[in-house]
Amino acid sequence: MNKPTTISAVVPAAGVGARMGLNHPKQYLKIGDKTVLEHTLGKLAQIPQLNKLYVAVSETDGYFDELDLSGLAVSRVTGGQERSDSVLNALLAMQSTPPDWVLVHDAARPLVEISDIINLIEQCLKNQEGGILASKVKDTIKRGTSHSEETVPRATLWQALTPQFFPYHQLLNALQQAQQNNAQITDEASAVELTGQPVRLVSGRSDNIKITTPEDYALASFLMSQQSKARSL
Repeated sequence: MNKPTTISAVVPAAGVGARMGLNHPKQYLKIGDKTVLEHTLGKLAQIPQLNKLYVAVSETDGYFDELDLSGLAVSRVTGGQERSDSVLNALLAMQSTPPDWVLVHDAARPLVEISDIINLIEQCLKNQEGGILASKVKDTIKRGTSHSEETVPRATLWQALTPQFFPYHQLLNALQQAQQNNAQITDEASAVELTGQPVRLVSGRSDNIKITTPEDYALASFLMSQQSKARSL
């Protein structure tokens, strides 16, 4: 009998949300009666393939322990200065009994569709290679600083989203190598790409936005209210 595939999720949540101009991290903004982080963890908790959730928060975070996470198998780990440090800390925290695969999702993406996450997991497991949710670029893209210097063909351009899903040891090794080489990485996929391993692009909804600015927060609040209305119909 084949051993069931084990999957853990990592939510890096050690950021301070500087671009929001807040006196507390953006993941603790309220949308309705829950924080952004609670909405995000609630979505992940509905994925049947996930065995455990790890949330990486700052050592000085005084908000996380006040959340209502009853019924969720969540472990708190210490976050790092950069996103990659937080994810690596979480991977090291599960090293004694590592899962087969790891799903990494931004704390500030509460609008992700559960069906998209399940599709990402299924596509990657079927092909036995890591992958990310992404959406095709729709707008005309310009390259330049103060003036447009080039229009970039968008036929092969994708906007990287999360979750990002990789075998545990592959991601651990990729992040450790990137750290040792002082490589500039912005997501898990960029670390894996540097090792020469394939990263599958799995199409996801473009409204899976990351709350980074006040405008994003207003849009996310509206979209979430629409999602709630649609579920109640």
